[in-house]
Amino acid sequence: MGNTKEKRIMKTVEDSKTEQVHLIMHQHLNAGGRLFGGMLMQWVDEVSGVVAMRHCGTYRVTTAAVDNLQFKEPVYEGEILVMIGYVTYVGNTSMEVEIDSYVERADGMRYLVNRAFSVMVAVNEKERPTPVPGLLIQTEAEKGRHEAAVLRREMRKERRYAGF
Repeated sequence: MGNTKEKRIMKTVEDSKTEQVHLIMHQHLNAGGRLFGGMLMQWVDEVSGVVAMRHCGTYRVTTAAVDNLQFKEPVYEGEILVMIGYVTYVGNTSMEVEIDSYVERADGMRYLVNRAFSVMVAVNEKERPTPVPGLLIQTEAEKGRHEAAVLRREMRKERRYAGF
């Protein structure tokens, strides 16, 4: 009997790259007049989900972890928030998605607000993890992000082993 293992489908980073833009309005603000952190967290999860769905070709994805929510720049009412998400690493059933959030000010300049990393898992109709396409790295920038993602994956494993 021969080897019946199928060749793994591969997708590029560009295949699932997603950009989301928000005009910051009063309902997005906290009591201090800045973008509410929980609102940004919701949008990070939404962008992660869309990127993962596009990569997998299915709507059945779930968030397993979110790393690194650090607010580096305030966002105020009337400003534009630009979020860019892309796959940086793919395992068998999981993907790491990087989401970079920028405030675009009136002068047209973008300032980094947050860089988050989500681990997304594809699941089947029984809610069990299911294989995802591989990731085809094409540029030096993608290679660098992928190498950093491998290190983050190892850190997550160590934290899980330590009970975090």
